[in-house]
Amino acid sequence: MSTHRYTVPVDQTKWELPDRRSTISFNWEYDEGRDRLLSLYEKGKDRQWNAADRIDWSLGVDVTDTDLSPDEYVPIFGSPLWDRLSRADKDLVRLHATSWTNSQFLHGEQGALICAAKIVETVPDVDSKFYAATQTMDEARHVETYARFINDKLGLAYPINPHLRTLLDHTISDSRWDFIYLGMQVMIEGVALAAFSMIRDFTEDPLSKSINAYVMQDEARHVAFGRLALKDAYAELSDAERAEREEFVIEASYLLRDRFLLREVWETLGFDADECVSYVDKQQMMGHFRRALFSRVVPCVKDIGLLGPKVQKAFADIGVLEFQDLDLDEFSDADERIAAEMEQMLAERRQTGSIADNGSRAFDLATTVAAGDD
Repeated sequence: MSTHRYTVPVDQTKWELPDRRSTISFNWEYDEGRDRLLSLYEKGKDRQWNAADRIDWSLGVDVTDTDLSPDEYVPIFGSPLWDRLSRADKDLVRLHATSWTNSQFLHGEQGALICAAKIVETVPDVDSKFYAATQTMDEARHVETYARFINDKLGLAYPINPHLRTLLDHTISDSRWDFIYLGMQVMIEGVALAAFSMIRDFTEDPLSKSINAYVMQDEARHVAFGRLALKDAYAELSDAERAEREEFVIEASYLLRDRFLLREVWETLGFDADECVSYVDKQQMMGHFRRALFSRVVPCVKDIGLLGPKVQKAFADIGVLEFQDLDLDEFSDADERIAAEMEQMLAERRQTGSIADNGSRAFDLATTVAAGDD
């Protein structure tokens, strides 16, 4: 598919069309590009899936079942307020917390959809355009999936969290293509992957487990895409350019850390929001959860060359610098394997009729959870 037969040098065929927000980049060079990016593009084409068919939407969601979603997972568990609540009120808190979490997933996926489309528009390399086109379809499917889960199963939605909105605003409005990669592929989707994995590995609700496993199978490729593209681009940065991007990483990290305090939930329920936020900020399990969210961000930031002294100081302050040497390829391989194992298990149980349509504990995914733990 060579285009070296152009009547002028191929560099003279490239076309950039500036608009009010960004530069639209056309590239008429269709020779094969970077092998690893093109390999991701092949995977992106091969592993498209239909949310209407792959997910068993007949499964119900019972937020009152504490075996599926233990009380300990509720952020204000153990607080004086929590201890005063009736059983019905505790279940209501769980519903709102679950709805808030999945609503933020939904809003983040719509942000990713817009970012992926913008990457196709602005990134100069055609191999990156190819892959980003498959990611755009992935993100549309994820928006469809979380919207259906919220509307049909939870019946309650929350607007976008201010911290996530601020980060999306900064990411989408920047005219430079690499900032879209950095904000979305590395920071937002890196944190989302870790959050998805905790639901996949720890909830006993089969519908939530399968949704997050399948979405992660896609997202692992997206983060790998960002790593590859930025690692190449950032090798050529000046000191000033690198410093600007490191400042962005620091700002994004604090926004992502602080967005999981669920202030909107406590305000909606009529609780003392400041008291609840203070408790969540200090609660041990939530502290572990919020730190674990960076388990995929920190090694990626290091891999693309942005783990400078200021970023290291910020990560140490957040308590996540220890993640810098984790192997992202192992994470990605595990995400692919677990999703495939789960799909096979679901298919076998459908054939034998052993999937209960109410999402009961009879649906046992212990082997998949064990695979995730490995």
